[in-house]
Formats: sequence, structure tokens, C-alpha cells
Amino acid sequence: MSRKKENPIRRTTGKGGNYRPTKKGAGMTKKGVEAYKRKNPGSKLKTAVTGKVKPGSKAAKRRKSYCARSAGQMKKFPKAAKDPNSRLRQARRRWKC
Repeated sequence: MSRKKENPIRRTTGKGGNYRPTKKGAGMTKKGVEAYKRKNPGSKLKTAVTGKVKPGSKAAKRRKSYCARSAGQMKKFPKAAKDPNSRLRQARRRWKC
């Protein structure tokens, strides 16, 4: 009988630190996205859109899409929506939603 390989613990620092700490805006780091792409060839994962963007550009559309999706998460998880230090709220702040 074969055992299922357990998923590694997601860490924000140290070995496997592919996620940004909550205080720094949550989400994946650039290093984390590159590691994910190596494990999953052909994926189109990208980092957050954090800078200034031209209205109607691809980046602006990605931001608008993320903000709409995360607004749904705010409704689904009202406890996280109320906490300004939750990963959800910090990520939305980083994306400038």
C-alpha cells in the first residue's frame, strides 16, 4: 500500500518561504511564483499588480478581476473581512483594491 505524500507546511520565512508575511501584504513572493512554475510547467501564475497601471491595460484588468474575486471572499469570510490584519485584507491592500 502506498502512502500519500503530505503537503508541505506553507512557511513565510526560512526554507520554502514562498509566501509573503501578513504584515508585508500576504500573497506569494516572486521566488515563490518561480518555484511554482518550475513544479507546474505551463502555468500562468503571476505576482500581484502593485504599481501604477494605465486604465484598460492587461495589468489593470488583472487587478480589477482580483479585486472582484477577493470581494467575494470578503462576503464568504466576514470574520476576516472585519479584521484589518487578516491575510485577505492585507492582500487586498497590496493589490490596491
